[in-house]
Amino acid sequence: MSIPTKYDWKKLEDFCSTVLENAGVSKENARIVATSLIEADLRGVDSHGVVRTAIYLERIERGMINPNATVTITSDSDSAVLVDGNNNFGSVVGTKALEIALEKAKRSGVALIGVKHSNHFGTGAYYAKKAIEKDIILLVLSNASQTMPPTGGVRPFIGTNPLAVGVPSGEQSPFILDMATSVVARGKIIVEAQKGNSIPIGWAIDKNGNPTTDAEAALDGSVLPLGGPKGYGISMFIDILAGVLTGAGFGKYVNNMYNNWEEPQNVGHIFLAIDINRFMPIEFFKARMDQYITEIKEEPKAPGVDEIYIPGEIETRRSEERKEKGIDLPLKVAQELDEIGKRYGVSLSEAALDINSIGEVQK
Repeated sequence: MSIPTKYDWKKLEDFCSTVLENAGVSKENARIVATSLIEADLRGVDSHGVVRTAIYLERIERGMINPNATVTITSDSDSAVLVDGNNNFGSVVGTKALEIALEKAKRSGVALIGVKHSNHFGTGAYYAKKAIEKDIILLVLSNASQTMPPTGGVRPFIGTNPLAVGVPSGEQSPFILDMATSVVARGKIIVEAQKGNSIPIGWAIDKNGNPTTDAEAALDGSVLPLGGPKGYGISMFIDILAGVLTGAGFGKYVNNMYNNWEEPQNVGHIFLAIDINRFMPIEFFKARMDQYITEIKEEPKAPGVDEIYIPGEIETRRSEERKEKGIDLPLKVAQELDEIGKRYGVSLSEAALDINSIGEVQK
């Protein structure tokens, strides 16, 4: 029997949440993780979506994640807090850190939250969107395991260490910048390898330092910094803040979740939250943002360009489209989820989208 590849986003979220619950994760934490995964798929960042379900489960099963650990505060002040994730899911730890950041920012105007002993925390946009809903500007930084060489090097030493920024607007789409400091996130190469596709030249080098279009060879080698030494410098700066400063791992001490089965990842994060109302009334700020974005979009367009987009706008539109039309999964990912469902007593087929129901999907 063939396996469907198009799914209702909400039912797919329920599937992932139930699987995690059946794997021993608390109901609350399972929902946070599932929501984070689906949010990535909705925005088109498929490398951080449900494709990660299998590795998350394996790390639970092999004792590399403590899915119900209590996230604790180890250092607290009016505007600076250090959070210990105690090796819980990165999205659970990140959500707790974000809650603290938003509360502290509303009280003090600005808040800086450092996190240690965390794991892969999904997309930065997941947290930026939540902050935008509270009229807060958010900067999110995270380090990651070794996948990128320093400029001039061959071996992976630093991570693709992402950064995300969320800024609310009024009528216009909010500004949501979510990017890796590499030419491309390693997760995208993982997806292309799963599909059996090649990758563009310039994305990565093989283990000998040679440029490659072979996705598997790239995974054995290194992804390349965005803008050469500029991306390398930004990645190193993020590692200093998220890793060195917080007490988390840094450089080669951030453990790879795919091949290190002896130690937790010990990922570090930074959340910087700014209360806009401390600078001007929020509605005035949103009007200024709308003016700024409108004027950018009204700029003369290059030949062949129909519209100028701001960061995050394409992903926001894609999210609405996928909520309406469903999420398409690669066959290999759908097959993997189907097997996971069988192991944990959950039917993936119940999340499948009847092609005749497109347009009636729950929003």
